[in-house]
Amino acid sequence: MVTYVHVEHGLSLRRACRAFRLSRSVYGYQPKESDDELVIEALVRLAEKHPRFGFGKLFPLLRREQPMWNHKRVLRVYRALKLHLRRKGKKRLPSRHPEKLAVPATANLCWSVDFMSDVLMSGQRFRTFNVLDDFNREALAIEVDTTLPAARVVRVLERVVAWRGCPAKLRMDNGPELVSVALADWAEKRGVDLEFIQPGKPTQNSYIERFNRTFRHEVLDFYIFSSLREVREIVEDWLKQYNEQRPHESLGDLTPSEYLAINSPGVSTFDWH
Repeated sequence: MVTYVHVEHGLSLRRACRAFRLSRSVYGYQPKESDDELVIEALVRLAEKHPRFGFGKLFPLLRREQPMWNHKRVLRVYRALKLHLRRKGKKRLPSRHPEKLAVPATANLCWSVDFMSDVLMSGQRFRTFNVLDDFNREALAIEVDTTLPAARVVRVLERVVAWRGCPAKLRMDNGPELVSVALADWAEKRGVDLEFIQPGKPTQNSYIERFNRTFRHEVLDFYIFSSLREVREIVEDWLKQYNEQRPHESLGDLTPSEYLAINSPGVSTFDWH
């Protein structure tokens, strides 16, 4: 309307703006053209590389490349591209007496171990034995095979101890491989305490349970495996990415390797290269 009375009726721009109580700076404002092409390109590239990552994981990776990009700007582009992951909600009753799981003060103070299972394309089932350092959430090993008896578990732990050092404690459930005499003898020989959680209380081993969920979401449920060899190759690549590239909110958006280097510089990490 300011333009109409200014052009059609010859009213000065100042008087026209004053008549409609509009600032001349607002009237003359011209919005800048969108410059989101670089943000779009970077987001699409990271989303294709990490298809199971949501905004909470993609944004810290993006900030490492472009520290000046604003959180709100990236989130706006992320939503416009509809890259968000749709997850089915699940109602959970809150615990009446929640107990916070203690965070170890140093590396190798407590490792958590657990088993998982999945199936190949042929229908053959396989298992994984996962080892996690609770201090920096670093995945120390994922052993894959059709069967993983107690003797195999001991060999995996020995292999990790050779480059990482010996833990003070192992936290685990009450599976048959973990309550075996072979593991008990190994722990006694190494001076490792075995801490068993209560049956039916997986929250007492929350660190490895949270890791299992990520492993299930990003690997086991994401791929269709044709052979054990393929499973091992994919798991090895993902394990390197998890420890060296994937930011963790609980670690201040640092990777497990970065957190270990800052807080326990003397502890070895596996050389994935």
